[in-house]
This record gives sequence, structure tokens and C-alpha cells, in this order.
Amino acid sequence: MGAVREVIDFILNLGPSIIMPFIIFIMAMIFQVPIGKAIRAGLTVGIGFIGINLVIGLMVETLGPAAEAMVSNLNINLTILDTGWPTAAAAAFSATTILPWIFGLGILLNILLIITKFTKTLNIDMWNYWQFIFGAAFIYAATNNFILSIVIGLVALVITLKLADMTAPKVQEFFGLPGVSLPHMQTMAWAPVGMVLDKVLDKIPGLNKLNADPDKIQKKYGILGEPLFIGTVLGALIGELAFFPQIMAGELESGISQLLTTAITLGAVMMIFPRMVRLLMEGLLPISDGAKKFLNKKFPGRELLIGLDVATVVGNPSVVATGLLLVPITLILAVVLSFSGINQLLPFTDLAVLPFFAVWAVVWSRGNLIRGVLIGSFFMAGILLIATFIAPLQTQLAEAASFNIPENASLISSLGGGSFLLPWLLMLPFISGSEWTLGIVIGIVILVAVSIFSYIYFFIPKLRKKEFEKNEDNKSQEKKTG
Repeated sequence: MGAVREVIDFILNLGPSIIMPFIIFIMAMIFQVPIGKAIRAGLTVGIGFIGINLVIGLMVETLGPAAEAMVSNLNINLTILDTGWPTAAAAAFSATTILPWIFGLGILLNILLIITKFTKTLNIDMWNYWQFIFGAAFIYAATNNFILSIVIGLVALVITLKLADMTAPKVQEFFGLPGVSLPHMQTMAWAPVGMVLDKVLDKIPGLNKLNADPDKIQKKYGILGEPLFIGTVLGALIGELAFFPQIMAGELESGISQLLTTAITLGAVMMIFPRMVRLLMEGLLPISDGAKKFLNKKFPGRELLIGLDVATVVGNPSVVATGLLLVPITLILAVVLSFSGINQLLPFTDLAVLPFFAVWAVVWSRGNLIRGVLIGSFFMAGILLIATFIAPLQTQLAEAASFNIPENASLISSLGGGSFLLPWLLMLPFISGSEWTLGIVIGIVILVAVSIFSYIYFFIPKLRKKEFEKNEDNKSQEKKTG
């Protein structure tokens, strides 16, 4: 088992920028892509991921200080510290009891499900298997039941793959990614909820007529509607919320410098991100074409989807804009929900990656920023609840992983950990609620009821088909009237 663990650790530690070129090259060879094209495709995908990670890093480095300043300005005093998704990832990689089983069985299960035609998604996003491992690990910490944690971890993987299959047409249409799906559990688990909330917004008079997406704004306002300008304006607003008190306190040079840096950098992110994604797609297209030809030849009528990290779509202007708008909203929600006991997490580190959690708020609303923010606000309320709920478990896992917990924090968690909707829902029937406050109980009832209804609605073929057709009709109508 130790040798297996070492091999898995080696693979995971390489990171997607190194792993992906090898995976893409091997897939290209299987699908009989000429070797020259296969090598170029692998290297291009690797470089694309490097570019995407550089832009994400730039966004995180910029939003980090701004988020810290906003938390300080609001003087929020909550007991659980948000140490970020890397804490959860580190805990997953250190869960030696769980890691080899979920990683090994997960890959074999994915292959088996493709062979049996249960799924079309081949998840090549190896690094993000940590999400299924972490989900199983915190269930093990809560129940001390090894078999139950492995079963729930694998069930969450199967559901995620099926969700990726079913949402692939929307991913391909909205983001322009042919042959791609997004089996990224942290974000994909919220897709059914986003679809149902968008349907609810359709029924609200007045609100259902409001539409503001970057394309329409650009057509109407010219340069003022370009992603570069939108990003700069949103960056300036965040910079003002973060650094204006500093400016008023007399620290003009430092405050203005940080404000302008935030504005320009986030404008750059909005402009550069889509170009990095296009570079990634340049590498994936030969694989997609090769897979189609190969499958049509060997298995007529079969379709294979390449499962990628959701990072490949975060650069969409609507996604970035919605994520940035959710930063101050999440801080306000954290304070408001703390009065009822639903939240005790102090949002901090993961505020910089909110565009990731905005993806399925944006897709169903067809890029409408107004709907995206409303749906995303519900997501963030649920994420704060789950993050508070699993804080003792995440703290326990972090301590086992020898993570240095800050001295001023008795408990740690993260918005990233709070996004694990699927394993959390699957875990609830097996744990005791003797210590839950009334606020937590009310929050759990609401989130569970909405989630279960959303999943039932999503998985009923007739309802789902009608919803997809409605979205397509809306889009066609918008094009005619746009």
C-alpha cells in the first residue's frame, strides 16, 4: 500500500501542467492522431494550463489583499477561519486510509462506466480527484466508518460524472468547448440547484425581464461594455470597498496605489483569461476530432467527452464578473447569517476564487449578470452553512495532516470545503444532530429541500428535456431581438 501511495503522490504532485500533456499524448495515440499533431496537442494543452494558472494566480494575489482589507473594514468577528481550499486538498492528500482506494477505484470505476455506456465522460482531471478523496475523508472523520466513506465517495463520483454528461451540451454551447464536460465535483454539484433557481426567477414578474450580460452591454455601450472595461470597473469598486478607509485615514499613496492596482489587474484578468482558454482549446481540438473519428469507426453512435477542470471556463467574462460581484455579497451574507447561527465562518482566503463557484449560476442564466448574482448568492449562503457544519471535521483532518492552525483560530474551514454539497447531502442520514442549533437546523432543512427537489427535477428526463429546450428557445429569441 505504501508503494501505491508513493506513486499516487508522485502523479498528483506533478500538477495538471505536467500531467495533462502526457495524458493528452496517450489519448491522441489511442485515437490514432498523427504523432506530430499528438505531441503539439499535448504541449499546447500543458502551456494552456500554465497560462490559466498564471492568470488565476494573478487574480488570487490581487483579490487576497483586497479581501483582507474588506474583512478588516467590516470588523467581522466570526469564530471559524477560512484557510482556503488548499487546506482541504492537503488534508485529502494526507488521508492515507482513504486516498489510495478512492483514487484507484475511482479511475477503474470511470473506465467501467464508459465501457458499460453509463457515462460518456472520461475524467482526465487527475489532480482534482482530491475532491472525491476529501469528501470521503470528512465522512470517515464524522462516522468512523471506512466502508461507508468509500461508498459515498464513489457514489459522489458517479453522480458527478452523470451530471457532467447531462450538462455537457450547455458547457459546449455556452463556453464553446466541443467534446468537453466538467466533472469538477465542487462546482458541478450545484448545477441542478442553479437550473431550478433560474426557473424560479423566470416566474417573478419584472425580474424575469432584466438582462445584463457582457455581450449586450458591449453592443449597447461600446468600449464601456468590453470585458476589459467591466473588469477594471469591478476591480475599482472592490478596491474602493477595500482601501477607501485607508485613503481617508491619510495613507493616500498606499491606498490609491492598491486601489488602482486592483482595478487594472482585474481588467487584465478579464481580457487575458479567455485567450488562455482559447490556447487550451487549440490543443484539445485534435483530440476531440480524433476521438469522434475513432469512435465512429469502432463504435458507431458512441460519444466520448473529455472531462476537464472547471478552471478552463472560469475565464468567461460573465463568470469572472459574477464572481467579483459575489465577493462583497459573501461578506455581507456571512455577517447576516451569523445572527441566526447558520454561519460562523469568516470568509477570507477563498474569496479570491469565487468565480469558480459562480460557473453554474452563470450558465443557466445564459450570462445574465443579474440572475447570476442572485443564484450565486444562494450558492454562497449554502456554502457558508456547509463550511460551518464541517469545520470540526476539516480541523480534525488538518491537524492529522500537520497543518499549522493559526493561533487565533480554534476551528478552521473554507468556502472551498463548503462547496462539497454532494458528499455533505449523502452524509447527513448517517450522523447525529444533537448539537445543532435551531438556526443550523432551519438552514439544513432549506438547503436539503431545495437540493433534493433540484436533483429530482434535473434527473427526470421529461422535465429536463423541456428545460433545455426552453433555454435553447430563449437563446434563439434573444439573438433575434438582440
